[in-house]
Order: sequence, then C-alpha cells, then structure tokens
Amino acid sequence: MITRHYSILDRLVIESDKALRTVFGKPETSERAMPGSELPESELTEQEVKQSIGLMRVNHSGEVSAQALYQGQALTAKLPNVRQAMEQAAIEENDHLVWCEQRVHHFGGHTSLFNPFWYIGSFAIGALAGKIGDKWSLGFVAETEKQVIKHLDQHLDQISKDDLKSRAVLEQMKRDEAHHGTVALEAGGAELPPPVKLAMRCVSKIMTTTSYRI
Repeated sequence: MITRHYSILDRLVIESDKALRTVFGKPETSERAMPGSELPESELTEQEVKQSIGLMRVNHSGEVSAQALYQGQALTAKLPNVRQAMEQAAIEENDHLVWCEQRVHHFGGHTSLFNPFWYIGSFAIGALAGKIGDKWSLGFVAETEKQVIKHLDQHLDQISKDDLKSRAVLEQMKRDEAHHGTVALEAGGAELPPPVKLAMRCVSKIMTTTSYRI
C-alpha cells in the first residue's frame, strides 16, 4: 500500500477546504439517514419554535467546533492510528453538523454568525493538543465528549417534548459522542487536570450563550 506524503502547502489547501466546507458548504459525511426522519412534524407554539432554533443552533456551533478540534488534532497527531481515529470521528461529527443545520433551517432560523471564529479557535486548540502528545490529545477528546453529553442532556430537558425530530437527532448525537469518548480513552487518552477541565467548561459556556442568540 502506497502512503502519500503531503507537503505543508498541500496540507494547508486540504485544511482550508475542510474549513470552508464545514462553515459555509457541504462537508463530507457518512451519509447516514437523519434520525427521526420517519417521525411526523408536530405543531409547536411560537416560543417552542424559538427554543428549538436556539438549542439546535447551539448544537450546530458545537459540531463546528468539534469538527475543527478533530481536524486540528489529526493534523498534528504523531501516531497513524490516532490520526485515523480523529479523521473518522470528524466524518461522523459532520453528520451531526448537517442534521442540526437542517433542523434550524426547517424552523426558519439561521446558524450562528460566529461559526468561523469557533472553527478557528477550536482548530488551534486541537492542533496544540495533538502537538503536546497523543495521550493528552485523546484525553481532550474524551473530556470534550463528556461535556457535550451533559449539554445534550440539558437540551433534551429544555426542548419541547413535541419536537420529536429534533429530539431524535439529539439522542443519536448522545450515542455517537459517548462512542467517540470511549474510543479516545481506549486508545490511551489521559485524564486531564482539573484546571484544564474548568477552562474547557468556561469556553463552552461562552460559546453556547452566544450561539443561542446570534
């Protein structure tokens, strides 16, 4: 099997293309069917629609950040198997990205205007984590997924019980995030220090609060 080695310029072009596809275009996905596609659309109140738009917009921004995080880690990961795991997780995260965007647009909403900034910041964090070492990079993934699952649980409590399609998307996202976190730990992910976890929660709070409204 021939392994192609990319130049720095090649990698720059590839990563730029992925960034543009993630934020503005159509990213590569696993082509899984959207969860809940067989379920009916329920009649929601104006407030319930507003809540669904806000929460699914937050989740979309979270997936933009996750995509950037994985791409940054894949770029600097030292072990080939770790790099491959990051790239596969990125593709599956793109499913979430597309599903959330479809739900936001269904209700007549728009995705966050800050998504380019979330991507750039998360890519830099991911690249730095990968550069520090694969065990810390994988530990960062595991902790990220753990925090994402908590957010998804909160959103399932907050979103209308009648918004069956959005709820189906969130439930599938929970399962996928749990799997990604488990894979990261099994691959050798290290437990992050408490100050790092706290910093991650603070950054996440800023992103979710901003994306809900803008």
